[in-house]
Amino acid sequence: PGMQVEELMRYCPNIKEICEVDCIQPIFLDSTNIRPGHWIKIADAGQKKYNDYDGFVIAHGTDTMAYTASALSYLIQDSKKPVVLTGAQKPIDVIGSDAVRNLTDAFIVASDDNSFGVQIVFFGSVICGTRARKNFSKSFGAFGSINFPEIARIQDGRIVRFINDPLPEKPRFYSYLNPNVSLIKFVPGMRNDVLGYILD
Repeated sequence: PGMQVEELMRYCPNIKEICEVDCIQPIFLDSTNIRPGHWIKIADAGQKKYNDYDGFVIAHGTDTMAYTASALSYLIQDSKKPVVLTGAQKPIDVIGSDAVRNLTDAFIVASDDNSFGVQIVFFGSVICGTRARKNFSKSFGAFGSINFPEIARIQDGRIVRFINDPLPEKPRFYSYLNPNVSLIKFVPGMRNDVLGYILD
């Protein structure tokens, strides 16, 4: 979070060969501090700029990126344009970082005419925004697609698609999320009053 977007782009000069890039920075914080209000702010920024661009790339920390992708999938529904989230396991200015590859792959996907909707691009995988989960803390292949195949893979700068759904008709934007959500994990021997307590 200590690096401006323009600084990130300086590490990836080859992206200029893929597309034209404009940078905005609606949020400037560590991803562990992302909250529902930030998701709405990101979605609102996308809605304001939606007609100006062919695709969007969101640089995001990995800790909450799957949550952001899922939230944006519901805040920006049926988008004909790709909204691609990516991040890295190692900072971009560290030798051996995966950031340059992930950013470049994200722009390849965001620039493709057959890409649409909210996706995560990470270590060559293109994952539906509602299906992504961070499975590993240290591995470059940190994200997986849960109970759904990957949309595509990036190989040698080219997209190999596994799913070719038709493009949506018209995007729908939302600006409200109900924050009163709780995850309940059922375990053997769980007491009934736990559910009542949470519902209250």
